[in-house]
Formats: sequence, structure tokens, C-alpha cells
Amino acid sequence: MHIHYFQHVPFEGLASIADWIAQGEHTTSHTRWYDDAPDTTGLKDAELLIIMGGTMGVYEQDIHPWMLTEINLIREAISRGQKILGICLGSQLLAYALGANVYPHTQPEIGWFPIDITFQGQAAPLENVLPHRLNTFHFHGDTFDVPPGATRFAASAACSNQAFIYGDRIIGLQFHMEMNSAAILEILRCCSSAFEHSAPFVQSPEKIAQYLHLANENNQTMFRLLDYLAGL
Repeated sequence: MHIHYFQHVPFEGLASIADWIAQGEHTTSHTRWYDDAPDTTGLKDAELLIIMGGTMGVYEQDIHPWMLTEINLIREAISRGQKILGICLGSQLLAYALGANVYPHTQPEIGWFPIDITFQGQAAPLENVLPHRLNTFHFHGDTFDVPPGATRFAASAACSNQAFIYGDRIIGLQFHMEMNSAAILEILRCCSSAFEHSAPFVQSPEKIAQYLHLANENNQTMFRLLDYLAGL
């Protein structure tokens, strides 16, 4: 299978997804939107598009003019019937491309917090893929409305819209099951300003580091979701 991925900042790459790709001997191409000349070669031929996270907001298109190009490419991928997985900013871009609003949340959510997962409607096939409850890693200050025609299937105490599925192979995840220990430590290093002010759902870097052992379970769950998207 050929996979194309969109990357928005250098420190939010594929993380454990790269291990799944290597194990399956899949091929990849990528667009790094922070490059001077982002390359979209390979996108049209991809069977799966993965949209990674980032520190910018979907509503900051005047600051990041490449974002409108990316949104249009996501819409084209949807029209072509490609499988799509959006993570954090990627889920917000995907929601926006599907017609939903994206905006700053009332409070940031950073650290290890549980999500509850339900399997109604379009999410029913995921019951054999995902657990009903998962303690997972969050690093976001924005949220999205559920896109028209999509089914919400996960929520946390801080954020009611944590995941959605559109059809059977387009999925948005607000949280980070893909991040391994190294990726989490890197985002903590690069985004230290996020911890300058305390908030109810913001853990300290020290507390986050205490729970890095949870990353392995999250990575294995991500692998099962990728298997589902790949039709394995």
C-alpha cells in the first residue's frame, strides 16, 4: 500500500506509524508544509492519506497561506474516495474540509487523560478495533464541531468531540495514539511555552513523563486502527 502524509512542523512526524509502515513494507511519500516548496507528488496515487498534527490553528490561514491549498487537497482526496486519517490538527483540518467549524476550545488539554469510545452508527465496525476506554496523550487547545454526515465516537472530560468517522474509512482523532516516548519528549521540549500557565487539564511535563509507559498500549491501538484502514 502507498501512504502519503502531510506534516506541519518538524517535531510532529509519523512517530510509531513509521514502525507500522516498515512492518507492512508499505511505501510512502510526504508533503512537508514547512518546506519552501512543499511537494505533493504521490498524493493522488496514495491509498491512505495521513494528516499529522501541528501548532497552528485552522483559522490562521492568513498567517499560513499554504493551509488553504492543503484543505483543498484534502477535499480532493475525499472526492476521490481515498482513505484518510487526521490526527490532532489533522483531524481539525479534516473536519473543516468536511464543512465543520474549528475554533479555540474553552481550555487546553495537555497530558494523559482518558477517553470514552462508543460504537454507534458509522463507528460500529470499530468495536473490534478500539477499546471502550483508553488513557491517551493529548496536546491541543482547539476543537471542532462534528462534520455533517459524520459520527462522533470519542469524548473526554475536557473535550466532548475527540473523534469522528465519515463513511467507513475517513477518521479524525483529536488525540495522539501515534506518539511514542521519544515523540512525546520532543513535543514537550519544543512546546515548553504551553506550560507557562496552569489549567485544569494541563499536566506538568514531569507528570507527563511519569506515564510514558502508556505510549506502548496507545501505539498498539493505533496499529489496529491502521490495519482497519488498510483492510487487513
